[in-house]
Amino acid sequence: MYKEKINKENLPRHIAIIMDGNGRWAKKQGLARMYGHKQGVQAVHEITEAAAELGVEYLTLYTFSIENWSRPQSEVDALMTLLVDTIAKETPTLMKNNVRLLTIGDTARLPEAARLKFERCMEETAANTGLRLVIALSYSARWEIVTAVKSIVNEAIQVIPEELAITEETVAAHLSTKGMPDPDLLIRTSGELRISNFLLWQLAYTELYFTDKLWPEFDKEEFYKAIVDYQGRERRFGKTSEQIN
Repeated sequence: MYKEKINKENLPRHIAIIMDGNGRWAKKQGLARMYGHKQGVQAVHEITEAAAELGVEYLTLYTFSIENWSRPQSEVDALMTLLVDTIAKETPTLMKNNVRLLTIGDTARLPEAARLKFERCMEETAANTGLRLVIALSYSARWEIVTAVKSIVNEAIQVIPEELAITEETVAAHLSTKGMPDPDLLIRTSGELRISNFLLWQLAYTELYFTDKLWPEFDKEEFYKAIVDYQGRERRFGKTSEQIN
């Protein structure tokens, strides 16, 4: 059992996950893609519970990208309905487990019913002090960076040129993840070896973990396995092993 191998003193503060493989999982079962998305919701529930139990501070889930809006309209509509239903169902559980719901992304593009339901859940969980569950919704990293640059430029117009200093900290303060630590660990399911326009700035020094498991197959034991793998790595941040040790 991998859970027993986890060092609680060396937990990643922030874990990000690219939840990939719902459609392929459904196809393997001879079922419609939407059934795969429904099974994926159960995996979200299980991994969120595992992260909260361990004491992970942030769990960011890549749920729906800006590029996903180009999928067939029927699938997009079904996903939005699933989103609303899931939020309504899970809010009491989030409250019970002291989980705070947050979001990053261009949520203004969401259908009004989904957006309002999401905002209501964030308001209800705002005082919770445990795990921060961050849903990347209508999100893309390039959109985020462009939005941050526009915000910086708008601020720059209002200051004296000599006082303007754009640093890494300036950019980070204008990203949608401002105030959050960068992910320590990124997990991607389904065997794909890419980050798909997800948290491009924030993943600069993140440890990457890829698994062939499709998202509906990714359970607590697989989650613990990824953390144990992470804890076996040496994180140098550009320094030498001698400096770290």
